[in-house]
Amino acid sequence: MKAFVLRSYGSPGQLELADADTPVPGDDEVLVRVHATSVNPYDWHIMRGEPRVVRLMPGIMGLRAPKLTILGCDMAGEVEAIGKAVTQFAPGDGVFALLPCGGFGEYVAVREDLLARKPDNLSHAQAAAVPMAAVTALLALRERGGVQPGQKVLVNGASGGVGTFAVQIAKAFGAEVTAACGTAKTDLVRAIGADHVLNYTREDPVSGQHRYDVVIDIGGDRPVARLRRALTPKGTLVLTGGTGGPLLGGMDRNMRAQLLSPFVSQRLTAFIAPESRADLITLGEMADSGAITPAIDRAYPLSQAAAALRHLAEGHTRGKIVISV
Repeated sequence: MKAFVLRSYGSPGQLELADADTPVPGDDEVLVRVHATSVNPYDWHIMRGEPRVVRLMPGIMGLRAPKLTILGCDMAGEVEAIGKAVTQFAPGDGVFALLPCGGFGEYVAVREDLLARKPDNLSHAQAAAVPMAAVTALLALRERGGVQPGQKVLVNGASGGVGTFAVQIAKAFGAEVTAACGTAKTDLVRAIGADHVLNYTREDPVSGQHRYDVVIDIGGDRPVARLRRALTPKGTLVLTGGTGGPLLGGMDRNMRAQLLSPFVSQRLTAFIAPESRADLITLGEMADSGAITPAIDRAYPLSQAAAALRHLAEGHTRGKIVISV
């Protein structure tokens, strides 16, 4: 099969389109013919080997070179073959998944317990836009934010992958949603259902002029003390990702928030979305009901995966960037 292989940390130019062995599914695995994947900051961080402190932890990053060499944590495709212990899928089924890696190739072997059936009303490209971003948004709002009907929610960074899903999911939960984004993207966040839109080039969304029960801060770098000004006295701040230096990235801000949380009346939390079939099933049901629709910025063929990552790094995306395989 063809796959983009990452042999060393660095720029998108380090990705090499190469021949790779087609995976052989284990007893509890499903071989999927990949039709589409998408790019996430997660992929960029693995490619760069940053934040560097993560290289010391067991898992996908090695100290000098990546341990898992085919990027792509989002995947949608069609079941090609199944292991002998697989009971819930058959060849020809449309599926999607959130994976540790492997989406930037023509085939991937996936544990049965990570797969979910592709929503009927989504194309493969749309379904591939869902896993990482929508699971992050769902868990930020439901598990960490505990959003309830009638609450006021601020989505800060509302026009990217996580943000566009967060706006829609918060609305589905019955919240009053304020979306903060740049000038060129205000039309997008209005179109996906935000009740109020703040242009952060003209107005500071966390100035304290407006207070919210839940603030979702996506990939930002604002100090926690400043973000807290936008919370009600018992409000919740959820940090998803963050920017920073090559050593710690946004991890230091996330750690400071969680260390401070027990000593203040507000709840301050951060997390990374885990792989979860149950959450994908929930999101699939929301997609089938029309509660969420992926916002697609643009699509690239697999041969232009490096260009897709470069576009992501520019920071001007409107929703998700997908790759057709």
